[in-house]
Amino acid sequence: MVTIIIWTIAVVTILGLVLALVLYLVAQRFKVEEDPRIDEVEKAMPGANCGGCGFAGCRAFAEAAVKAPNLDNNYCPVGGNDTMAKVAAILGYEVQAKAPQVAVVRCNGTCAARPTLNEYNGYPSCKVKAALYSSDTGCAWGCLGCGDCVAACQFGALSMDSGTGLPVVDQEKCTACGACVKACPKAIIELRPKGPRGMREFVSCVNKDKGPVAKKACANACIGCGICVKTCTHAAIVMENNVAYIDPAKCKLCRECEAMCPTGAIHGVNFPKPLDKDAIKERIKVRQQKAKEAATAQAAAVTASAVANKKADAPAEAVTAAAAKPVMPGAEEASEKKEVTNE
Repeated sequence: MVTIIIWTIAVVTILGLVLALVLYLVAQRFKVEEDPRIDEVEKAMPGANCGGCGFAGCRAFAEAAVKAPNLDNNYCPVGGNDTMAKVAAILGYEVQAKAPQVAVVRCNGTCAARPTLNEYNGYPSCKVKAALYSSDTGCAWGCLGCGDCVAACQFGALSMDSGTGLPVVDQEKCTACGACVKACPKAIIELRPKGPRGMREFVSCVNKDKGPVAKKACANACIGCGICVKTCTHAAIVMENNVAYIDPAKCKLCRECEAMCPTGAIHGVNFPKPLDKDAIKERIKVRQQKAKEAATAQAAAVTASAVANKKADAPAEAVTAAAAKPVMPGAEEASEKKEVTNE
C-alpha cells in the first residue's frame, strides 16, 4: 500500500514537472514582446478608466499612445495638460496644451418655465423615458430629469436640483470626460471651454421648434428671433434650425447678446459683476446711432463726389460733342466764298 502511494506521488510529481516544462517552452516560443513604455505611460495616467479619451481604459490609451506617431489624436481629459506632458516626455513627443473644458447643460426648462402635462410612473431612466415618448412636458427637446447623467459621472460632478428639476455641474469636480454627454438621450449636455477665469456664454436651449411653438412649451426657450445674431459684432452667434449657438472661439464675453435676449435663453457664468441690462442696451443704442450717422455721412460724401465729378466732366463732354459734330457737304466752300465777298 505504501509503495503504491509513493509511486503515485512520484508519477504525479514527474508529470507536473514535464507539463510545467512544456508550458514554459510553449510560452517562450509564442510570447509577445511588449513595449516597456506602455507600463510607464499607464503609471503616468490618472487611473480613472472613464473612457473620456475614447479608449476602454488607461491601459488601452497607453497602448494607443505608444503605437501612434504623435499625440495629436490622443488626449486624457481627466489628467489634462499635466498628464499629457508626462506622457510626451516618456515617448519623446511634443504635445500642445489644450484649453480646459467643462460640461454645460444647455437646457433652462425649469419646473416653473416648463409645465408638466402628464405624469411618468415608469422606470426612472432618461433613456427608457425617451424611448417611450418625447417628454412629460410640451418640450420634446429638453431635459427629462431622471438623472442618467448623474449616474454616469464617476467624479460626483453632477447633481439634480430638486427645485428646477435640472442637472447642475460642479465645475471644480468636472473633468470633461464626456460620460454625461454620452448618457444624455436628448443631447443637451455639451463640453465647452471653461473660458478665461471660468467665464463663458452659452445658449441654454436646444429646442429646434419655431418660435411660437417653443415659447408655448417653455418660457425660457430660444425662439429663434435672431436679435442676438444682429447684436453680436464679432460674428460669434449663428442661427441653425431655429436655435442660436455661440461659438466659444469667437465670443468676446461682452454679454450684449445676453442682455438683448428677450427670453433669457442666453446665460453668462462666473462673471465678476452682475449683468446690467440697461447700461448694455444704452451702449448698443449709442453704437447703432453712431453707425447710422456714419453711414449717412458716407452716403452724402459719395453723392457729393458723384455730383462734383459730373460737373468736372461737363466741359470735356461739350468739346467732345462739338468735335464729333458732322460737317455738311459744301459747307467749307461756302464759308471761303463768304470770306472773299467780305474782303
